[in-house]
Amino acid sequence: MVMDKITLHIHEIIDRAKKARTKEKKLNILKENENWALKDILGGIYSDDIKFNLPPGTPPYTEANEGTFPSDLRRKHKDFRYFVIGGPGDKLNSVKRETMFIGLLEAIHPKDAELVVQMINKQKVDGITKNVVMEAFPTLPIK
Repeated sequence: MVMDKITLHIHEIIDRAKKARTKEKKLNILKENENWALKDILGGIYSDDIKFNLPPGTPPYTEANEGTFPSDLRRKHKDFRYFVIGGPGDKLNSVKRETMFIGLLEAIHPKDAELVVQMINKQKVDGITKNVVMEAFPTLPIK
């Protein structure tokens, strides 16, 4: 019997990679669970070229209920383009852009929302180095 691969939330993938004891295990976890949302989060954190058009810190938002959040970061990560300097969000006024950002945070798993806030604040992930991310995903624009 072939088992379907379990789809993990982005925070679960990152937590597993953080807890892995060797670089090889970290790389395997990241590569086995590769998806655009994961790469966008890690690229957003570790790329010096990606800057966000949002105020620093944590915006005021209401966390989604952990059991009944309406969306998923694998779908909502496409909205990141509105928050990156040089993206289509540059044409929006800051209130609209920040309202969209809060809406994204409120629509996804609370722990994924924490990761998104960590990303826009460029806070590194403990246990996952820039070099690990670059090796796992060599096509990301990280230098």
